[in-house]
Amino acid sequence: MTFVQIIDCRTSRFDEMNRLMDRWAEQTKGKRTATHSILGKDRSDGDHFMEIVEFPSYDVAMRNSHLPETDRLFHEMVALCDGMPTFTDLDVVRDEQLCKAAARRFLELIGTPGELPPLDEVIAEECHSHDPSDVQDSIGMDAVRRGIGMWRQGFDFAFTVEDQIAEGDRVCTRWSCDATHTGDFMGLQPTGIDVRITGTLIQRFREDGKVVEDWWQYDMLGLMERLGAVEE
Repeated sequence: MTFVQIIDCRTSRFDEMNRLMDRWAEQTKGKRTATHSILGKDRSDGDHFMEIVEFPSYDVAMRNSHLPETDRLFHEMVALCDGMPTFTDLDVVRDEQLCKAAARRFLELIGTPGELPPLDEVIAEECHSHDPSDVQDSIGMDAVRRGIGMWRQGFDFAFTVEDQIAEGDRVCTRWSCDATHTGDFMGLQPTGIDVRITGTLIQRFREDGKVVEDWWQYDMLGLMERLGAVEE
């Protein structure tokens, strides 16, 4: 689960603190674990500052805190502040950008050559998948993996994310997929034909950023026509 720390402080010596942060960033290059940080100044109080720092998880943040350079930074920072800074630790329970990244990661994982990687970093164990190529919905991780396995058995493929829209707990991804028919697919022997499939995937995420339900839409008829299974 993504973790965010908010550092709230007051200082009339901001320029000195800014140089301190630059020095710390240089000293910890390649070692610090934060993925993103922003520093803001209160519009109504020029001595009031807040920094928001994002980490992949609480444990990763703690590794960052235990760096010797971070400990020195804290003591030097306190000396520049008008009073003791306050720290607020937050577990992120909703992040639409995080869900968009997970949606992209899912398409990357299922298109990985070789053995299908574990999907539990992006898919919940009880995931419910609606796929027009499957008469019955796939419910549960094992069923989702079997459905994906059918496509991976028949094609070598890679996805390209063309567009994404996120709102609330859902992400809609418009994708294209370049594939080569290299194996048995729905009773069709491999043809070696290259195809391009386009479609959309809507995914519903739970609070920890994992998919609990999805809906696939793509041109299945056009694909079967391209493979010679039906007449155009």
